[in-house]
Amino acid sequence: METTVTETLFARIGGMNAVDAAVDIFYSKVMMDDRINHFFFHIDMNRQSGKMKAFLAFAFGAPFPYPGLAMREAHQHMHLTEVHFNAVAEHLVSTLEELHVPKPLIDEVVMVAISVKNDVLNT
Repeated sequence: METTVTETLFARIGGMNAVDAAVDIFYSKVMMDDRINHFFFHIDMNRQSGKMKAFLAFAFGAPFPYPGLAMREAHQHMHLTEVHFNAVAEHLVSTLEELHVPKPLIDEVVMVAISVKNDVLNT
């Protein structure tokens, strides 16, 4: 089956099954990273994973709405820096590579991440 230009990133990456798998692997990497894991020590990680799955599905073009907070509002109290953002991006990319996602799709995911960077960092 040939991929058409009109297919969403969500569809091309493998839909909700792919998002679920990626988020589970991603958070296992995050929780082992001393640069950022402290942000999650007192967080219900099942709930957090659900929020991230919903956000990524929405951001990648899934056919359902995102019920969560806007990125700026969700992160404004965290005082995140470029180091934190880059650590998260690094784990996202390595997760997608581990799942054998083609580089062009990873590049699209990175563009989505960059598109919310200023809101996440509250700049």
